[in-house]
Amino acid sequence: MNIFVAGSLWVAGAACVGGLIAYLVRRFGRDDEGRPGNNDAAGQVFTIVGGLHAVLVAFVLISLYDSVSTVSQTAQSEADSLVAASWAADALPEATKDRVHQLAAAYARTVEEQEWPRLADGGEVPATGASQLDQMRQAVAEAPADDDWLLDRKTEASNQLWSVYQARQQRLAHSGAGGVGAVVWFALILGSLITAILLPNLFGGTRLAAHIVIVSTLAGTITLLLFAIYQLQNPFSGGVSVPPEAFTSALARLV
Repeated sequence: MNIFVAGSLWVAGAACVGGLIAYLVRRFGRDDEGRPGNNDAAGQVFTIVGGLHAVLVAFVLISLYDSVSTVSQTAQSEADSLVAASWAADALPEATKDRVHQLAAAYARTVEEQEWPRLADGGEVPATGASQLDQMRQAVAEAPADDDWLLDRKTEASNQLWSVYQARQQRLAHSGAGGVGAVVWFALILGSLITAILLPNLFGGTRLAAHIVIVSTLAGTITLLLFAIYQLQNPFSGGVSVPPEAFTSALARLV
């Protein structure tokens, strides 16, 4: 299902549920016009609880968004370093150059076709990519360097492969981060119910229609934020998933 359709359905459903609860509270409560006497106390509690919940939601959203941005930058850095290592190997002996080019293209293809789907579904990443990277390192390390130029190119290729390894480890670490933990989800959901359903129904004085609109809007808005958090949990899947375009471009330059 399209992410915009799914999000709209969740928001509309939450708004309807919130409005229904608000109607039932007013319709079958002791006071048809709400509880005006609660407004001062309920307002103070709502300000504190709502503020704390807003801080938690904002912290989680910003953290997840930063994670998505970091994964995108890390993937681009990994792909660029892979291409740079292959280019640096052009100055090495023919056998080493061909070997590094072959392994670099195979590594980019492995990341795009094998690793990325596993990162998206949370499965175990195969060791093929790590093995190919290690073979590139060995090929460069064993290459003879008879002059300063070759030694410089060999060192550059080794440094770029080390950058590939570092970026790879960061990418895999973000996959295993697990998104939002169970405790945080518990706090988010319970806080949302208190903020969107419980506390607004303690206020009184407004007309029934206005009260239903207020509670529905609040419930829908908070649900929208929770839906965004859910979609941002895994930077390799969901509505804002990072595609393997960096490795697609790298592969085009390597073959």
